Amino acid sequence: MSSPDNELWQQSWRDGRMAFHQAEVNPLLAHYWSSLGLPPGGTVFVPLCGRSLDLVWLAEQGHQVVGCELSPVAVRDFFRQQRLTPTQTTLGPLTLWQHGAIRIYCGDFFALMPEHLGTIAAVYDRAALTALPESARAGYVEHLRQLTPENCPVFLLTAEDPEEGETDDRFPEISSEITQLYSARFAIDLAHSERRLETRREADGNPPQCIELRLYRLLPY
Repeated sequence: MSSPDNELWQQSWRDGRMAFHQAEVNPLLAHYWSSLGLPPGGTVFVPLCGRSLDLVWLAEQGHQVVGCELSPVAVRDFFRQQRLTPTQTTLGPLTLWQHGAIRIYCGDFFALMPEHLGTIAAVYDRAALTALPESARAGYVEHLRQLTPENCPVFLLTAEDPEEGETDDRFPEISSEITQLYSARFAIDLAHSERRLETRREADGNPPQCIELRLYRLLPY
């Protein structure tokens, strides 16, 4: 199974249209990550990782880090910007780029198998779920379930559209989509919610858009 947006994602990296890329470590990651209480040295899986600096931050906390990214442009840029010279190994439809504590599998997320990742202590989903089209999200969650142990927590960042009629002063609630996708396996803790006005970097003529940024801690039952 492949996401129908694969080619659009690849083209965005080739064209340099990366409004989704953050130029610094995500502050919610830095603030809340320790609350998962992971053992030292545990391996963290980061799907759809792009060239995120969060990978470096996680490695600096003592974790082994395994990312997956569709675009070879993003993977190459990540190692160049960190001034690292990775080894490259072709593994069927995937290419493994590796240096030190960081491994990135370049290719389709749905081509990953459990043997590629080893034992995962936690998943850091940095808006990978909400970057996918809605039609692909249930398949993404199911494949993630197949890749990770039953006791593996998920640190889930999302960028959601506010529901119609919601006001800024309402008590934040877990979205119905997150409940539907994850409640069978996880207790869902909405740890943080904020609204932000996002301006796309490319000059497409669209006005700024209000989005809801949320952090969920998904803890296995």
